[in-house]
Amino acid sequence: MFDRLAAFGVHAFTALGAVLGFLALVAAAGHRWEHAFGWLGIALIVDGLDGPLARRLHVKDKLPRFSGEHLDLVIDYLTYVVVPAYIIYEAQLMPRGLGTAAAALILLTSLYHFSDSESKTEDGFFVGFPALWNVVALYGFVFPVPPPLAFAVLFLLVVLTFFPFKWIHPVRVRRLRPLTFCIMGLWAGATVAALLQGFPGSLAVKATIALATAYLVAIGVARSLRERQGSAAAE
Repeated sequence: MFDRLAAFGVHAFTALGAVLGFLALVAAAGHRWEHAFGWLGIALIVDGLDGPLARRLHVKDKLPRFSGEHLDLVIDYLTYVVVPAYIIYEAQLMPRGLGTAAAALILLTSLYHFSDSESKTEDGFFVGFPALWNVVALYGFVFPVPPPLAFAVLFLLVVLTFFPFKWIHPVRVRRLRPLTFCIMGLWAGATVAALLQGFPGSLAVKATIALATAYLVAIGVARSLRERQGSAAAE
């Protein structure tokens, strides 16, 4: 009985992400951008913790009828895609007249990623841009650029959704995991500082976020190159 209640508790914890996404949406509607990203940040923490909890407590075995994976996908689409798309639209980060088009591109192409049964490699990397639009929206405030350039970057990421370029999953990828956790800790600290300082944040904050991002992208590049070299050697 206790095991089943614990399993229900894990699902309830996951479901909390839906409420956090709603609160982020409400904050964004009021143009309280730092608050919106604060709620999304808490949702990100919940999303990072619920998987390990579910595996540790064997939730799938205790409640086989209820799919935590489906629940997680629904909430992730809200917090990683829908709310960020609205923020990008409402904050007018895109050129005039292209806000709706940008939001539509985010919403539609993310559905491809979420429904792709081969969106992750066996060693934990994402295949194609993993719909991290919450991070993209955040960077629109931390690193403000002219709207045409912002749209070009967004369009590039949309295109990369369909290319087999590898993107690191900070929790599931074992390679360099201790270093990755340290880098992610610095990134999280700098992000919180940006929210507390008010966007765009200090130069030190922006430099920390930029360097951490460069590290994460570099890991994905290295993984992609190893795969290409392995394929070439096999031929």
